[in-house]
Amino acid sequence: PSCFGYPLSIFFIVVNEFCERFSYYGMRAVLVLYFKYFLQWDDNLSTAIYHTFVALCYLTPILGALIADSWLGKFKTIVSLSIVYTIGQVIMSVSSINDLTDHNRDGSPDNIPVHIALSMIGLIIIALGTGGIKPCVAAFGGDQFEEEQEKQRTRFFSIFYLSINAGSLLSTIITPILRGQECGIHTKQRCYPLAFGVPAALMATALVVFVIGSRMYKKVQPQGNIMIQVSKCIGFAIKNRFRHRSKQFPKREHWLDWASEKYDKRLIAQTKMVMKVLFLYIPLPMFWALFDQQGSRWTLQATTMDGNFGAIQIQPDQMQTVNAILIIVMVPVVDGVVYPLIKKCKINFTPLRKITVGMFLAAMAFVAAALVQVQIDKTLPAFPAAGQSQIKIINLGTDAASVTFEPQLKTVNVTSMEWTGYIPFETSQLHSLKIISGNKSISKDIQLPGGNRHTLGVKTTAAGIFAELMLDNVTSKPEEGNNLIRFINNLPDTINVTLGDTSFGALTSLSGSNYNLFPGGRKYYVAVTRNSMTCSFTSKSLGFGSAYTIIINECSEQTSDVTYSEDIPPNTVHMAWQLPQYFILTCAEVVFSVTGLEFSYSQAPSNMKAVLQAGWLLTVAVGNIIVLIVAGASKLSEQWAEYVLFAALLLVVCIVFAVMAYFYTYIDPNEVEAQLDEEEKNQVKKDENLHEKQVEADSRM
Repeated sequence: PSCFGYPLSIFFIVVNEFCERFSYYGMRAVLVLYFKYFLQWDDNLSTAIYHTFVALCYLTPILGALIADSWLGKFKTIVSLSIVYTIGQVIMSVSSINDLTDHNRDGSPDNIPVHIALSMIGLIIIALGTGGIKPCVAAFGGDQFEEEQEKQRTRFFSIFYLSINAGSLLSTIITPILRGQECGIHTKQRCYPLAFGVPAALMATALVVFVIGSRMYKKVQPQGNIMIQVSKCIGFAIKNRFRHRSKQFPKREHWLDWASEKYDKRLIAQTKMVMKVLFLYIPLPMFWALFDQQGSRWTLQATTMDGNFGAIQIQPDQMQTVNAILIIVMVPVVDGVVYPLIKKCKINFTPLRKITVGMFLAAMAFVAAALVQVQIDKTLPAFPAAGQSQIKIINLGTDAASVTFEPQLKTVNVTSMEWTGYIPFETSQLHSLKIISGNKSISKDIQLPGGNRHTLGVKTTAAGIFAELMLDNVTSKPEEGNNLIRFINNLPDTINVTLGDTSFGALTSLSGSNYNLFPGGRKYYVAVTRNSMTCSFTSKSLGFGSAYTIIINECSEQTSDVTYSEDIPPNTVHMAWQLPQYFILTCAEVVFSVTGLEFSYSQAPSNMKAVLQAGWLLTVAVGNIIVLIVAGASKLSEQWAEYVLFAALLLVVCIVFAVMAYFYTYIDPNEVEAQLDEEEKNQVKKDENLHEKQVEADSRM
């Protein structure tokens, strides 16, 4: 049965892939946060395990291809590993149930190792499942087409890639929302069980959908495991070549021809084709090393940016969906508009040229990311180094004051209700301060711990000059676009301050509170209680990633007078500046990924396709490992420099690949196969003729 010229079975395969990718990307979207907040691991461990898991998911396809080709066939492999996969997702969901070990019902698990063990088992099973299925599904889809449906097959790979991205797009939007819900039996927590449970349910759906289509599939019988044969053939050729290394043996045309003593011509010819393509794969992992940093580095970059898009507030981790949205738009555009235009211009845009362009674009995307990072770095405050201290002076009074840092370091004048920026000092040189205001003066010895910021509150009253030095205790800009807020009480009485649900406690006259962390990009409701009378006000919007000192000068039922002093400026570089790098990287992905799958398929004999599919996915695994190595080995303190490093590495690799591609000659596997068939036929005829002649000769005797 067919539909729009496509085999009907294709629709089941595409739906299955959609559900499977939804399940995988959905789980992956919340994984790092689950490690960090639920299993209570630090950032480095979480990131390391995350990248290791992704690498593992792309290493297991080799196993899947082995099982499919030599033992179960693609259909049964997909079904049985989907069952394994679903079990893994369920285990993952169970591992995140807080009430599992929370016997004292305090809202946090009592026995973390149980959860760690369960989730690691779950992840390993998932990696087995997703990896095992991966090389089979695309190839199984390709199997459904007849020889003459080349055009439909090409279109199928585009649709297939689209379904992958539709699945990943929806799940990257939906799963974090599920995670944000509150759920639990005895105490309410972030809802990880739901965030992992929905992917599990979808995986089960994928399985059911796939089985329903069973009657329609064209199932190619497994033709023995080709990978083992290929490996043996290569191994034997190398061994044999090594044995005959002396000059007296004649050279052979290709090093694989040394296997001809033991293996037939056809296998050797096919292995040559596979090796030719696999050789081209060597430079590809570098592309994935850059591509997969969207989830790690680029998201961290977004946390230092301003996500205010007018009506909506974008969270840093939601920027990743830009890639999936763009892919869905770009694949049809590139397929239907860009490639035909290039063809019209009489340019032969071969698959390998497309891949080269993809690599170049990915490097450019990282250059763009580095440029954005440089802009961000300009807005980041300079915090004191180990032997330094910084002091900010706030004049809370109505008279101007002059502060001298002794011994003779510098003198600063501050007018009424004004403040200075943070003034840097070498901690060891600063011993005391002298404050003069009007006709009064005061001296104060100070000893600072070093490596920190301090705030000096100064106020002249009838009783004399008041001065208090507060420790800021902030050494970095607030993470994830949160804001730090503290209050200074500039009233004669003690007050109690609450912001939203957070109480800052009692503040005595002219004292300051500690900083508290609040989500950014909104206005806050502040209530001040003074002598059992409450006044309230709504703060101005403090942006993202800022630190403010709010000075309360007056607070009665009729009026409130507050001053905002900016300690750390908010993120000023807008998240929209990430759009160019996402756009460039998505263009890179469209020309690189879609083409790569298709190219692998077109250059391999029919029975070798799973081998190449696995090889392609292997490049992704190696790419993730490269991230771990480069990020670990390069001791670059500047993030922009790391981006430039990755871009430079990829450019070098891109040039190497271009040279390799230049020397590559395209082949048509079908022609090679036909030629081999022809030769075999002739050989058989020859043998028959020989046999007949032999018989004739025998009869004459």
